[in-house]
Amino acid sequence: MEGVGWVRPWMGVYKINVDAGVLKGEPSIDVKAVISEDSKGNAYPGPEANLQIFPPQQGGDKGLGYQNISSSSEGGGPPPTNTWQGMFSVSSYTQYFNVDTDVVLNRLLSSLDPRTGDFFSKIEANPDLYGLIWISTTLVFVIAALGNLATYLIGSSTWSFNVSFMSLAATAVYGYAIVVPLAFYFLLQYMGSPASLVRFWCMWGYSLFIFILSCFVLVIPVEFLRWVVILLASGVSACFVASNLKSSVEGNDLMLVLVAAFVLQFALGLFIKLWFFV
Repeated sequence: MEGVGWVRPWMGVYKINVDAGVLKGEPSIDVKAVISEDSKGNAYPGPEANLQIFPPQQGGDKGLGYQNISSSSEGGGPPPTNTWQGMFSVSSYTQYFNVDTDVVLNRLLSSLDPRTGDFFSKIEANPDLYGLIWISTTLVFVIAALGNLATYLIGSSTWSFNVSFMSLAATAVYGYAIVVPLAFYFLLQYMGSPASLVRFWCMWGYSLFIFILSCFVLVIPVEFLRWVVILLASGVSACFVASNLKSSVEGNDLMLVLVAAFVLQFALGLFIKLWFFV
């Protein structure tokens, strides 16, 4: 025996088919839902599932879900670093190491040409800290190793490897590469000139590259050649810093800043010569 019934709850209309078993006497019920046309328009629109949005939002286009805290809600840009939490987060600095070999080589070659003064325009879209760390670390090991080699080539019978060259070179190079750009950044901010700390660190880091090249020539035990090389290298590096820093200096009263940057960069070269390659 088969029976048909209609039930209309608040969500729609349901059609019920009932087949009664003759032998077993156990009814089998098949329930099919038929939603009327007027109920479709009044149905609650469920939010779309999105596992990238948190906290869950009621309604709206984004719907329910969770948001990844490592990405911004505007479309995947770099995470904000204007808070203390972002400052101590490693992910906040990954964007400053997103450079390939071609970009690094181009910036290294640019640091050897102080005439253009357009280094900031080249790194404006993507300033990096990779050059600062890599060049500074390389310079520390080169100074310590080649400085000891230079003293050995002099031919002294009492020569011994000077381990203190490593600690002294690390203190001088890292201290200069970090503290000096930081000091000029705060100075220019105080004077009202536009400045970017990351761009300063990037520029000063690449300015040390020429000292790596000069150290290999300073090994030659010819004092006159050593002085010529270190004076040329210091002059090129100092001009590179001053010419690029000029774009961040406004007004004649700030020309003293350029002179100070030139003198400090030149003094670093003289320090390398007088302390490690005597």
